[in-house]
Order: sequence, then C-alpha cells, then structure tokens
Amino acid sequence: MFEQLGLIGCGLMGSSFALALRQAGLVKRVVGYSKSPSTTEQARQLGIIDVEAPSALLAASGADIVLLAVPVAAIGPTLKAIRHVVTSEMLVMDVGSTKADVVEAAREALRERIGSFVPAHPIAGAESSGPAKARADLYRDRQVVLTPIERTLTIRLQQAEAVWKALGCSVRQMSPDTHDAALAAISHLPHMLAFAAVNALDGQPQGSEFLGLAGPGFRDYSRIAAASPEMWRDILLANRAELRRQADAFRLALNALEDAMERGDAQQLEALIARASRVRSAWRMHTAGAAL
Repeated sequence: MFEQLGLIGCGLMGSSFALALRQAGLVKRVVGYSKSPSTTEQARQLGIIDVEAPSALLAASGADIVLLAVPVAAIGPTLKAIRHVVTSEMLVMDVGSTKADVVEAAREALRERIGSFVPAHPIAGAESSGPAKARADLYRDRQVVLTPIERTLTIRLQQAEAVWKALGCSVRQMSPDTHDAALAAISHLPHMLAFAAVNALDGQPQGSEFLGLAGPGFRDYSRIAAASPEMWRDILLANRAELRRQADAFRLALNALEDAMERGDAQQLEALIARASRVRSAWRMHTAGAAL
C-alpha cells in the first residue's frame, strides 16, 4: 500500500495507472499535475486524482510513488524539476517508449538520487488520449519492460516489479539499448510506416476518393496512424538511430517484393508472401498468463 501517488501527466497512460492502483487497493491518495490545467481538472472531476497540483514538484512532494506519464522529451526536465524532493524511500518510474535517452536524461537530472528511478515501459496504450479515455484494465495482461541501471536500488527495482505484477502485468528486464532496438522493430517502425502510408494516400489528387473505398484491411493497418503526434514525434526522434537500421531492413524486404513483381516471378512473389503469412500466423501476443 502506497500512501500517495504523485502523478505527473494525467493523460491516458497516467490516469489508467492511477485507476489501476486504486482498483488494486495499492494507493490511498493521488495528487496529479499536467501541463494543461484543464486536463488536471478533468482528472479530478472524474475521480482519477484527489488533488490538483500546480506543478510537477508539488505533485511529487510527499509522495512515496511517482509516475511520469509525459512525452519522452519532457522526462529529463520533469525529473530535474522534482529532483529536490526525490528520496531513497521513493519509487519513481516513467512509462516512456524509449529508454536509452530517458536513462541518460535521468542520470543528468537526478545525479546521486538516481537510485530511486526505475525506467519502465508498459507495452500498452490506445489511439485515444486524455483522462476521459483512461481504463483501470489498460495494463492488465500486458508486458512491462524495466531497464534498470547499475545505480538502481535493488529494493526500488523489486518494488517496481511488484507494482506492475499487482496490476496484472508480466515483467521482464533488459538493457535500455536492447529495449530500444526491439521496440524500433516491433512498434516504432510500424508506426512510422503507418504515418507514411496515410500521408501518401492523402497526398494524391484522388486520395479522398480512394479513402472512400477503404475497408477492414485499411482500417487494421492504418489504425496506429491516429496516434498522438506530440508523443510519436518525440519517440521517432529519440530512437532515430535504431529506426534507421530497421528502415534499411524494411527497404530490403520491400525491394525483394518489387523485384519479384517487376520480373513477373510469381513463384518468388508467392514465396515471400507465404513467409510473411507463416510468421504472422504463428505469432501470438504475449499476455501476463503466458510463459516468457
């Protein structure tokens, strides 16, 4: 049981975390802050937070658990803003989709207090944002990756793992660099491709007409293009080195398909499609109940 959650960022991810903690009986009081006062007020009106804080510092002050649910580019400045109230008895986590940049920012911002910070990435979310879209079950049956560093306090790492497991998550640990390489392949590149595909359609003279014919296939692959521009701007910039490597791998695969089409090689084209079909058919999304 935590006495007080300091929630910095009352959007979908942060508000869902607060609701999940409440539902699990893990927190008594939630103090929230968002850059937008209207967001913080809405979170209070919805009963997600108990108290509106006028700053990140005051949201974290007196808390024994703090969650930073802000764009990754804002994590460093936010940690710097709350540094003086971070203690060794406090658990501080983020929910950012990149980790190497977050860890580097945390080292600079927290300095000798960095042992309380456990970088975390819950692999969950939705295209909709804001506290009104928050759900207590957003993280249930999802994976959470923790990327501790050498100075992370063991007791805080254990505490972080226990918190996420109590919310119904499976937890694994990896290095920040390994995390970023993996997420570039399975999340960041697919988002970038979805953004590019929708923009390519929109940029054509008959784009609106074509879009009017779109069905389930377009709906399924383009769904993630409706994501938050601010959040994904920061993610793509933060992980651009790994994304370049994944984009190169994608171009090779796309070139192979185009080459088979140009040559009229039906056998090779079918083989490439069949390979993708086998991989996708065999894949099952990991849930908390499944073995790692």
